[in-house]
Amino acid sequence: MKPFAAIHSARPSLQQFPRPCATAEALLSKECCPQWAGDGSACGSLSGRGSCEDVMVLDLGNSPQYPFSGVDDRERWPLVFYSRTCRCAGNFMGFDCGGCRFGYVGERCAQQRPRLRRNVFHLSEAERHKFISYLNLAKNTVSPDYVIVTGTYRQMDNGSRPMFSDVSVYDLFVWLHYYVSRSVLLGGPNNVWTDVDFGHWAPAFLPWHRVFLLLWEQEIQKLTGDSDFAMPYWDWRDALDCQVCTDELMGGRNTLNPDLISPASVFSSWKVICSLAPEYDTKGVLCDGTPEGPLLRNPGNHDHRITSRLPTWADVEFTVSLPDYDTGPMDRTANMSFRNTLEGAGDPETGLGSSRERRMHTSLHVFMNGSMSSVQGSANDPIFILHHAFVDSIYERWLRRHQPPRTQYPQKNAPIGHNDGYFMVPFLPLYRNGDYFISSKALGYDYSYLLDPGQYFVQEVLGSYVEQARRMWPWLIGAVLLGALVALVAGVAVATVARACREPHLRKRKKALLATEKQPLLSRREEPTLSHHML
Repeated sequence: MKPFAAIHSARPSLQQFPRPCATAEALLSKECCPQWAGDGSACGSLSGRGSCEDVMVLDLGNSPQYPFSGVDDRERWPLVFYSRTCRCAGNFMGFDCGGCRFGYVGERCAQQRPRLRRNVFHLSEAERHKFISYLNLAKNTVSPDYVIVTGTYRQMDNGSRPMFSDVSVYDLFVWLHYYVSRSVLLGGPNNVWTDVDFGHWAPAFLPWHRVFLLLWEQEIQKLTGDSDFAMPYWDWRDALDCQVCTDELMGGRNTLNPDLISPASVFSSWKVICSLAPEYDTKGVLCDGTPEGPLLRNPGNHDHRITSRLPTWADVEFTVSLPDYDTGPMDRTANMSFRNTLEGAGDPETGLGSSRERRMHTSLHVFMNGSMSSVQGSANDPIFILHHAFVDSIYERWLRRHQPPRTQYPQKNAPIGHNDGYFMVPFLPLYRNGDYFISSKALGYDYSYLLDPGQYFVQEVLGSYVEQARRMWPWLIGAVLLGALVALVAGVAVATVARACREPHLRKRKKALLATEKQPLLSRREEPTLSHHML
C-alpha cells in the first residue's frame, strides 16, 4: 500500500469508462463518440450539442521525475485508449454531450442553478439522514453508464480483448481515485514504478479533486433524482478528535474491535475495493473492483511521529496567505507553495516543503488510521467526501483572495500529468487541469461559510432556527393541546373536590331551611299574646 505518510437525454454524463466505449470496436478504432439518445447522432451533432473530434493534448514537457515514455496508459491521457472523443458545444457536457456543464440545467442547458455546500453539522436531522441514505444507495447500485477497466491496454492485446467490470456508483469513484494514483505496471510481477501520481503531490491536486467532487455530486443527483443535492463539508479546524465519527453521521467506533465501524452505523456493512496496492504491484495487475473486506477506521490511534495533531485555524490562515500557487519543482519539496502546504508536504507554520510531519490535508488521512490512510483506497471511507469538500473550500478561499491569472497555473515542467495542457486522468469526457483554476462560483456552487455575513445569517443561522421551529412545531402544538387537556382535567378535578367539600354544608342548610318552613317563627296562636303584650 502506498501510504500518504510515505509520501437517455439531458441527464448529466460523467467519466470513464462509458459503456458504449468499452468495446473492442471502440478500442481498436480509438474512438469514443457515443450516440446521444435525444437524436441518435454521435455526440448529439444533429441537435448542435457537439461533434466527434480529434483529441489534442498540449505537452510542453514534464519534470524529470518520471523517466519513461509510452509505457503507461495514463500518459498523455486519453490517447492510449481514444484519440477521438466528443467535443461539446456551449453549455453541453458529457461523453455524448447529453448533459450540462457544471452549474447549468435545462433541456438546452441555458439555466444557471447554483448550489450551496453546507457544514455537515448545520444540516437538519432529515438532511443528514438523506445524505447518508444517498451514499448507501450509491454503494449498493450498479452504475448503469460506466464500467472500470481491469487490465492495461497491453494486457487487453491492444484493445482486441476488452477487460472491463461492473462497479457500483460509489465504488466507481473509489476506483477513479485508485487509478489516478496507482503504480506504473512495467510488465510482469514485482515490476512497477511507484514514484508517480497523476492526481497528487503536484499542481493538479486541487483542480483534479475539484472535478472529482463535482462529478461525484452529479452522479448522486442523477441516481436519486435530487437535482438540489450538494456535498456537505466538515470544518476540521482546531478539531481534537473525529467529530463526524458518530452513528448519526459517518459511523462511530466498534466497541469490540476499534478498527471497525459501529454496527449501529450503515457503514459497518460496507466492503472496500482497491485497497491492496502492494498485492497488485506484486502480481503486476490492476484493481478489478472485487470486495476486499470491511471499511477500516481507528481515528487517533495512528503514528503520532507522522502526524502529531490535526490542522488549526492558524494553519489554514497561514496557508491561504501564501501568494504563489506552486513553486520550484512543484512536488513535495516545494517551498512557500500554497498547493504543497495545503496538500500536506509543506509546513503550515513556515511554508517549507518536505515537512518532517504530514500536515494539513494529509494529516486527516493519517489520523483516520484505516482505509483513509492510503492514497489508492482512501475514497472507500465516506469521510473522504466531507474532508475533501473542506479542502476544496480552502482552495476557493485562496482563489478569491489572490485572484491569480490562468498563467500562474504551470504550463510546463510539472510532474507528468500536471501541466495545464494535460487532461485529467482518467475522466471521460475530458477536463483540462488549468480550466479548473477558477472560482467555484463559475462552476455553479459555493460554500456556506464563505457567503457574505447577511447571506450566511439567512442561510445558516436563521435557516437553522426556522428548521428547529419547523421540527418543534408538531411538539409545540402537541404541548399546547396536552396543556389544555391537563388544565381541563385539573379544572374538572378542582370543581369536583370543591363540590364534594360543599355538599355536607349544603345538606345541612337545606335541612334547616326545610325545618324552618315547617315551624314558622311566629305561629298564629302566639300573635294575640304578643300583640297584647306590646300594647
